Amino acid sequence: MAKKETKTATVKKSVAIKKTTAAKKVTKTAPAKKEVVAKKAVAVKKTTAAKKETAKTIAKPAPAKRPTKDTNDGLEIALLLAQGMAERKAEDIKILDMRNVTGASTDFFVISHAPSDKQVEAIADSAEDELFKTTKERPWHREGYENLEWVLLDYINVVAHVFQQEKREFYAIEDLWGDAEIVPFKAK
Repeated sequence: MAKKETKTATVKKSVAIKKTTAAKKVTKTAPAKKEVVAKKAVAVKKTTAAKKETAKTIAKPAPAKRPTKDTNDGLEIALLLAQGMAERKAEDIKILDMRNVTGASTDFFVISHAPSDKQVEAIADSAEDELFKTTKERPWHREGYENLEWVLLDYINVVAHVFQQEKREFYAIEDLWGDAEIVPFKAK
């Protein structure tokens, strides 16, 4: 019986040693796992912060601040755009007052045309530059520079259109918005 007790005692000791060793391993590895997870979390945060910082530097410049809806500002903007168009020999410049037209999306249209795509581009650039010199405002949206048949400059309460002559005749915006009042304009 002494052998059995010794054997049982030995088995109990070896089980106790194994449990102790396993507990030590668990306590040793558990903080290591937490440490690795914490390091990964810090690395992810740093990577995310770096990506955001990179995105800020690569991001497009913010669009120009939206102009106010003051009607006098709209008329001033329309006149400045028309003057800029006139400086590059735009033809048949018209300013349409859209404030009393039902369903109009803006207060003023400034419309002109040119015989070639290069002149359309020059007129649109001149109109934009003339307004920027005076008011420091950039268009909220620009489009049509890809094919230069119809360039649009959107200043929210004023929209400028520079057409090639054929496109202006085809779309006939002045006829489409026939209810609009034409604002007299004479180039300086």
